[in-house]
Amino acid sequence: MSLTLRTISREQHLAYIQSLPAASHMQVPAWADVKAEWRSESLGWFDNRSGEMVGAGLVLYRQLPKIKRYLAYLPEGPVINWFAPNLTDWLDPMLAHLKQQGAFSVKMGPPVIIRRWEAASIKKGIQDPDVKRLRDIEADFIEPRAFEVADKLRRMGWQQGEDGGAGFGDVQPRYVYQVPLANRSLEDVHKGFNQLWRRNIKKAEKADVEVVQGGYQDLEEWQRLYEITALRDHFRPRPLSYFQRMWTALNTEDPNRMRLYFARHEGVNLSAATMLVVGGHVWYSYGASDNIGREVRPSNAMQWRMLRDAYALGATVYDLRGISDSLDETDHLFGLIQFKVGTGGQAAEYLGEWDFPLNKLLHKALDIYMSRR
Repeated sequence: MSLTLRTISREQHLAYIQSLPAASHMQVPAWADVKAEWRSESLGWFDNRSGEMVGAGLVLYRQLPKIKRYLAYLPEGPVINWFAPNLTDWLDPMLAHLKQQGAFSVKMGPPVIIRRWEAASIKKGIQDPDVKRLRDIEADFIEPRAFEVADKLRRMGWQQGEDGGAGFGDVQPRYVYQVPLANRSLEDVHKGFNQLWRRNIKKAEKADVEVVQGGYQDLEEWQRLYEITALRDHFRPRPLSYFQRMWTALNTEDPNRMRLYFARHEGVNLSAATMLVVGGHVWYSYGASDNIGREVRPSNAMQWRMLRDAYALGATVYDLRGISDSLDETDHLFGLIQFKVGTGGQAAEYLGEWDFPLNKLLHKALDIYMSRR
């Protein structure tokens, strides 16, 4: 297939994304408005024979301090045929274009899954003292074509971080947890939960925990719970303005792109979450909870409601986003994987993020700058 790459309008970009079964929420045109501090551009790949668009990418440009040079970033993109035999015909024109735009380095995250592990295998692994990481467990599914993609990228000069993307080494998580919904009944999904999850859902129902959807005006209440969570879990919270911008940008593009949920008990909100929707892919994006009311299991009730809503939307996958690959019970991120494994689902490993240094000197300088931050 002979291809042409060119800049496209947001309308063309959105129409292409809407024609697909799914794509990352970080590759929709409105994501550029969420990341307001980056300059952005929509790129389209066209088949020269038919003239139709066959791929798209959202590029975010971050300027280096003091000079007119940019880091070009395609989070969880571009959205192209990654298994095409001629990957260079797709990526070389992109690199040439980004260089022309003043990029000194390109970072991308091919949305290609390389391995999957079923909940039962992970549970076995957790009980085995010799298993320290997800990779120590034999995968239940391996995508051989993903290894070919990695080989092609290396041959083309793309590089991967030293740590091979363990845990949150990349900007976007390399390991995620997903509950497949395609060709399953809700009853089957519920059966897939472990005993603790089923018990907790029941406990919340008995206690009359109510799960409701919120709107823009409820983001302040979301922020209250989110800041309690940040304090408890020692991370720096994003400001309220970020979530307000996210809500406005995403729901202007598609009124069903972002949702907000609260689990409340006796009129008090105990936990909250944001949910994102692109085609058949639904993400549990951000979560928050108070330090009180945990005994009525608001988080389990809320996840079960979100899963049911995702199912009603016709989703093929409910994505609980990032996990670390550590299965060490003393690891501070272990609780996260334990919570998510309870849903039945599968852990999935992506190909991870790849860098192409267009200017080796500036790329190295950025590496040093980032490692000192």
